[in-house]
Amino acid sequence: MAEFSLPKNSKIQKGKHWPAPGAKKPRTFHVYRWSPDDDANPRMDTYEVDMAACGPMVLDALIKIKNEIDPTLTFRRSCREGICGSCAMNIDGTNTLACICAIDSVDKGDVKVHPLPHMPVVKDLVPDLTHFYAQYASIRPWIRTQSPVPSDRERLQSPEDRKHLDGLYECILCACCSTSCPSYWWNGDRYLGPAILLQAYRWIVDSRDEDTGTRLDELEDPFKLYRCHTIMNCTRTCPKGLNPAKAIAEIKKLMLARKM
Repeated sequence: MAEFSLPKNSKIQKGKHWPAPGAKKPRTFHVYRWSPDDDANPRMDTYEVDMAACGPMVLDALIKIKNEIDPTLTFRRSCREGICGSCAMNIDGTNTLACICAIDSVDKGDVKVHPLPHMPVVKDLVPDLTHFYAQYASIRPWIRTQSPVPSDRERLQSPEDRKHLDGLYECILCACCSTSCPSYWWNGDRYLGPAILLQAYRWIVDSRDEDTGTRLDELEDPFKLYRCHTIMNCTRTCPKGLNPAKAIAEIKKLMLARKM
C-alpha cells in the first residue's frame, strides 16, 4: 500500500480542525481518535463543520469531515439507511447508528462521538467485533432440523407462527444493545449479551426449527443467560426499537417451564 501523506495546505493542526472562512452555520464535533500505528494516547479531536453545507445526520458530518477536513479519520459505514449496522457508535452518550441519528436531535452545543464502549478499538471509531461475532456463531443461528427436507416445497410456516418472529428478525447485529449493558461490560467473555440472546430466542421460537431442547440446553449456564439483571439499557438504546430484555425474559420463562 502506498504511504499516505497530507497535502501542504492541510487544515489539520494538532487536534483542532477548522472549516473554510465564512462558514454559515458552524457546529462543533469532538471525535475520539486513536491509532495503533503510533504510541500516542487516545485523544478527542475538534472539528468545526458548516451545517449549511452538510446533510442532517451525524454520519453526514463524519463523511464531510473525512472528505474535506481530515482524511485520516476512520469509521465504518455502508448502507446509510439503518439496515447494515456498520456505523454503530456512541453519540452524545448514547449508542446508536450515525446514519439515522439526526444532528438536530443532539442537545444544542458540541456533538461528542466515541466508538462503542467497552470494546477493543481497531482505530478511531472502529470497534473490534471479533468476539461479538464469535458469540453469535456459537448459537448456530440457522434452522436446525432432524426431519427430511420436503422434496416438493420449502418448510412452511403459518401466518400465526410467523408473527412470533416480529421484533426479533429485525435485529441487525449492530451491537448497540450489548455494548450498553453493564453485565456485558464485566462478563462479556462468558455472558452472551442482549443482542446474541435476542438472536437465540429468534431461532428458539421459529416453528420450523426442531432443536429447541438443545438450544435451551446450550443456554443453561450461570453466565451465558443468567448474567442479565434486567437493567433495560439494551431496550432503551436499540436503534431499531426492539426489546432484547423481553426476549431474554422469555428464554428464562421457557427454562422454568421445562423444569416444572
